[in-house]
Amino acid sequence: MLPTPPTTDSHETGYLAADGFVDELVAELNDVRAVHDRLVLAAGGVQTAAWAQNVWIAPQRIPIASIADGARALRAKQRNWALYATAFHRRAALIEAKLPPFRPKPLAFPNPPPSAPIGSWTLLAPDVLLAAAHCTSPFRHGEAYFVEDRQAPPNRAYLKLWEALTRLGLHPQPQDRCIDLGASPGGWTWVLAELGASVIAVDKAPLDAGVSRHPRVEFRRQSAFAIDPRAIEPLDWMFCDVACYPRRLLDLVSRWIAAKAARRIVATVKFQGPTDLAIQREFSSIPGSTLQHLFHNKHELTWMWMRP
Repeated sequence: MLPTPPTTDSHETGYLAADGFVDELVAELNDVRAVHDRLVLAAGGVQTAAWAQNVWIAPQRIPIASIADGARALRAKQRNWALYATAFHRRAALIEAKLPPFRPKPLAFPNPPPSAPIGSWTLLAPDVLLAAAHCTSPFRHGEAYFVEDRQAPPNRAYLKLWEALTRLGLHPQPQDRCIDLGASPGGWTWVLAELGASVIAVDKAPLDAGVSRHPRVEFRRQSAFAIDPRAIEPLDWMFCDVACYPRRLLDLVSRWIAAKAARRIVATVKFQGPTDLAIQREFSSIPGSTLQHLFHNKHELTWMWMRP
């Protein structure tokens, strides 16, 4: 039996919310049509959605007559499929079992992410697939797993920076000059120094001893907010994972941008209490900005900026 022709809705997009942040995603989107667990369907093309861990582009509703029919319909489109099961779990698992095996391996940083397309699908009903052959994330469901270093880094915050730089498609090069504000205990500083960059690490709290001894690290024990960007020789990168209210961080990065003190900035916007969508929009409105919830983020977003 040939697969049943799909029904294409070119005016719909799927958004997979970061775990625990469906409400934030729904609040970001216009014209939400349905919510299936963490999968939010909204009318129209792709919208900017910081709380989406992955975006399903132009998903199709495909009527199927059987489990084998569903598997054939997916195989006819491409090889690699990631099931996001919101309902009908047993039937979905039987369809998945008939697809080519897809077991992505953890990424070794700083290698680029996988380039092979990964489609996403689910069952909306026992006889209806929802499938998107193209998604925005190079990772299955946006889940960026890395080959971890469980010895050298002083904490697991390094995974957040690995993911940010991987998604940005850029990272500091040897001889680049960086500053890491709010560096303690030194997870991000460790990443930068291991890449070969020189790092000014700034924090009122001490660095991990192993990080502070690194030959490419200069530690300044002071507040990240006391640094005058106009007094710093121009840098290639500014990094900031400091714990502060979003408004204070926005003021900080605005001063660095105005001073033209760094060509690129990566910073964590940490929400304390309810998510402030208004301040989120202010970060997004800065030209050259990208704002995204990373797989390794908690109740926070990663803001990445390059000088236009």
